[in-house]
Amino acid sequence: MLLTFLSLLCLSTYSMSLELKVITVATEETDGFKRFMKSAAYYGISVEIVGMGEEWKGGDIQRYPGGGFKLNLLKPVLEKWRERKDLVVMFVDSYDVIFAANSEKILEKFKDFRTNLVFSAEQFCWPDQSLASRYPKVGLGKRFLCSGGYIGYASQMYSIITDSEISDTDDDQLFYTKIYLDPHKRDKYGMRLDHRSHIFQNLNGAEDEIDLHVTSNESYATNTLYNTRAAILHGNGGSKNFLNFLGNYIPNQYNVDEGCLHCSEGLHELPEDSSKWPTVFVGLFVMSPTPFLREAILKSLSELNYPKNLIHLWVYNKNSYHEDLLSKWSDEVKSEYASVQYTGSYRDITEIEARTTAMKESLSKKSDYYLMLDSTGVFDDPDALRKLITLNKHVIAPILGRPDKYWTNFWGSIAKDGFYARSRDYFVIVESKRKGIWNVPFISTAILFEGEWLLKRSTDAKGLPSFASEEFEPDMALCQWMRNNGHFMYVSNLQKYGHLISTSNYEIHHLHNDIYNIFENRQEWEKKYLHENYSVALNAGPDDISQPCTDVYWFPLLSPAYTKEIIEELEKFGKWSNGENDDPRLDGGYENVPTRDIHMNQVGFEKQWLDILAKYVVPIQIKVFPGYYSRARADLNFVVKYHPQGQPDLRPHHDSSTFTINVALTRPGIDHQGGGCRFVRQNCSVVDTKLGWALMHPGRLTHYHEGLPTTSGTRYIMVSFVDP
Repeated sequence: MLLTFLSLLCLSTYSMSLELKVITVATEETDGFKRFMKSAAYYGISVEIVGMGEEWKGGDIQRYPGGGFKLNLLKPVLEKWRERKDLVVMFVDSYDVIFAANSEKILEKFKDFRTNLVFSAEQFCWPDQSLASRYPKVGLGKRFLCSGGYIGYASQMYSIITDSEISDTDDDQLFYTKIYLDPHKRDKYGMRLDHRSHIFQNLNGAEDEIDLHVTSNESYATNTLYNTRAAILHGNGGSKNFLNFLGNYIPNQYNVDEGCLHCSEGLHELPEDSSKWPTVFVGLFVMSPTPFLREAILKSLSELNYPKNLIHLWVYNKNSYHEDLLSKWSDEVKSEYASVQYTGSYRDITEIEARTTAMKESLSKKSDYYLMLDSTGVFDDPDALRKLITLNKHVIAPILGRPDKYWTNFWGSIAKDGFYARSRDYFVIVESKRKGIWNVPFISTAILFEGEWLLKRSTDAKGLPSFASEEFEPDMALCQWMRNNGHFMYVSNLQKYGHLISTSNYEIHHLHNDIYNIFENRQEWEKKYLHENYSVALNAGPDDISQPCTDVYWFPLLSPAYTKEIIEELEKFGKWSNGENDDPRLDGGYENVPTRDIHMNQVGFEKQWLDILAKYVVPIQIKVFPGYYSRARADLNFVVKYHPQGQPDLRPHHDSSTFTINVALTRPGIDHQGGGCRFVRQNCSVVDTKLGWALMHPGRLTHYHEGLPTTSGTRYIMVSFVDP
């Protein structure tokens, strides 16, 4: 193909020393724009910004064609440079672009094209798909023009942008597409597309082609299909979340040796005098019955190392299950906080209305920060709130996860349907193998909003963040609003801030529901129901475990809360056996040594009790009876009720077990008089039983034993015949 004289003239500058000018159009300083400018500054690239502060007149280009306004803003700027033969101009969008190379590398890549103008390329023909067939065929590479990035000599750049008139609301990409599809004009301007992403990497539709390399001293992205490393990363179309993912690493944001390189930038250090700390409005949302609400969530909130007189507390309860607890608790703490407002389940207020109201209330209180906290979020670090404020982000959440699971309060990516997708770095972030502050598309449970940022949103045409959506629940609707309006959301795993409570499978038909919740929230269950000294026994040597009688071991197992609640649960059930030999609960219908008891399977607690045996009893058994590895199988798990007017004692007997567990649920001398266990062959009695402590002894052959008489009060013991 013959080149025009003008094209040859421009190509003759290939050996000339060239200067690069980067130009962009931006009417407001969005989060994406700030990131763009930061990446330019890292590479020492000066950017000429056109249109800042002006009203955008180019239409809604997020959803529809438009953007001609950009070209009309660029024309007078390019006109100034039209005569400069040594000047190369690169235009790039700014809200969704990151620099990944310096000016020298960009110019080098441009020169390699040996042409006048290079436009980025993508795999979608937009905005007019009917034009796809008119594009030249491409053997390998992206076929279609994208106007989000292009580079060329200043004279040619001005010539092409003034090729014809364009209205502000016309589409800029269609403008350039029509020129490119005209073979004469394509030749006239020396237009080429960057088919294989040498300079410009458009990410829309190309995510699977991109590899992120995190090395000891840098992070960078390559296109594995073309083996190229682009200088410009452009999150066009639906790839903005993927660009945000890459932006967590590029440029110079993270490497293996130094970790997070930006996490110490722009921190908001609080003064030593805590009375001068920012005011915080805390909105606590209890949306469903939540296990361990008082012991975990309310306790962690009240134990924050933050002056309570600087905290406004606003509590919303949607369910009647917690009405009594939350209304009383709100009254109890009212004098401690700057203000306390409780909105109970009796109020006809939707979740959307409640969350919107709380956000507005935070502004009415002129709070410096608003913490939106769901009842499933627990702060384990009392300094969590202060540390989050220090990070100085407009919107940030601490990473909270379910213990020993990958379920957290953030998503690293979003699927096309708007729901969860796993990002490439999700596991290493959750496991804290990479620590930092991460730009992500979804956060929930504990979100800290900067008050000044909320105030600015309240005066914008788009208003405060919205929780309303026809498609999504309020938490997803909020994040969708944030993404659609170009606001970044961050999560931090710089510290271990806390964890999540699971509300899955939470049964609320028992008297004490938390005691059943061992599988879903083991960490909370252990804090409340394991004996405070259990870990001492677990870590002790076998000779350090108490042995009141030969081969009878004694160790702390269950807490006073457990012993109290299991008794109350059983008494509510009330169906104690009659202590006779005939027992329809047993497979054979006959009990040789009967007791007045209730089996754990009668109150739906057998699975939980067997788990207690496996997780907390067997490790002690292995320690004191070495060489035997229990399967923690027990067919009979029951609580015995001893009373002088009922069954006061139990005759001597062997247990049908390899070993037996006997846990004291009451206190001798306080709850009852008498009682205890006598081992006949050993001529040894244990009468001073300790609340929540377990006696463990062989069941068959060697430890013939009896229950000593209870003379007053009521004695309860929990018994398991393990490995019958």
